[in-house]
Amino acid sequence: MPELFKANSSKSRLYFWVIIAIVFGGVFGTLDPEHAVLMKPLGDGFISLIKMLIAPVVFCTIVLGIAGADDMKKAGRVGVKSLLYFEVVSTFALAIGVVVANVLKPGSGFNVDPATLDAQAVSGYVKQANQQNLAEFLLHIIPKTFTDAFTGSGDLLQVLLVAVLFGYALQQLGSQGRSVYKFIEECSHIFFAMMNVIMKLAPLGAGTAMAFTLGKYGVEALKPLAALMGSFYLTCGLFVIGILGSIGAMTGFNIFKLLHFIKEELLLVLGTSSSESALVPLMNKLESLGCSRSVVGLVVPSGYSFNLDGTNIYLTMAALFVAQALNIDLTLTQQLTLLLVAMLTSKGASGVTGAGFITLAATLAVVPSVPVAALSLILGIDRFMSEARAITNIIGNAVATIVISHSEQELDRTKLHAALNNRSNN
Repeated sequence: MPELFKANSSKSRLYFWVIIAIVFGGVFGTLDPEHAVLMKPLGDGFISLIKMLIAPVVFCTIVLGIAGADDMKKAGRVGVKSLLYFEVVSTFALAIGVVVANVLKPGSGFNVDPATLDAQAVSGYVKQANQQNLAEFLLHIIPKTFTDAFTGSGDLLQVLLVAVLFGYALQQLGSQGRSVYKFIEECSHIFFAMMNVIMKLAPLGAGTAMAFTLGKYGVEALKPLAALMGSFYLTCGLFVIGILGSIGAMTGFNIFKLLHFIKEELLLVLGTSSSESALVPLMNKLESLGCSRSVVGLVVPSGYSFNLDGTNIYLTMAALFVAQALNIDLTLTQQLTLLLVAMLTSKGASGVTGAGFITLAATLAVVPSVPVAALSLILGIDRFMSEARAITNIIGNAVATIVISHSEQELDRTKLHAALNNRSNN
């Protein structure tokens, strides 16, 4: 996999300018919100440039990982291990959200009158949530045509399906498919080179996105719902340090050193509120960390659809917050039902605009006593919470890749410890 930001000085400069851009963007958005909101097209443009290349990059990486594997048993084994890991860790994320929301009760004291709720504000999200069911979800994974996976909804699950089938067929062809394999390998170099150019715009994208966020919603919007935001950020921190940190310790690495190693990617996600903006750089980082190319290519893209730890925490905490704000006491059975439904609704939402709110609406619908219109209470701060969701998601996928590489005995411990202790080229 081609390296992004090959030179140390280049990476350091980018990291520095992303920090500066985020700070200045935040100040600009706070002091001059009227003009800051006009920056939105620049931030959106950067995200669009990134998304433009995600599908072909993921396709090439997965195809090369499967076709280059010694046998299909390995690819299947990695896939099964990944899904099992995702489900177990996602359940922990959902559970910790339920526990913290019950202990801290961030919604208590709001005493919101249901009659004052603005149902129109969330009607669009509710409509999309009502259209979600298991059959529709499964059918949506299958693109109408081969190319529709790349030109249609932009759903990574469709790209994953096409890439797995293509990689499997290419692997079965053996020497006959060698020329196609080489062609895709060369294409991947081109796509990564394009991404390298686009990433030079990261400071502009992160800074303008931050300016728009603060200009649009303002710091004042945070105060009424500070309890929920504080509880959510605290829960994400507890999950990363406690759950992912423990998994890291059992695997043989320090979570804080890993966070320092991927700090550029975390900053980029913080500025843009999108974990997709750091997908390709993260894949490069993990390979340079000692994870095998085939494991990185299979785990990271699938993790973006199935390993959404931050989103899982958000689903349970937001749902319980709304119930508490309306003074509705949910029974243990109702809370467990929310948790179980959230395990399903959170899957495959990465390619959907407003995914957090859509999946939250679908989850809350299983408790009729809580009006879905109550989601309008947290609509104003959703953008600020999306940053913590995205950061937690990307950290979760980084840890998952290292764990699966370790389980496959394809983790270079020398490179891992050298990189995390700042003795490598990264």
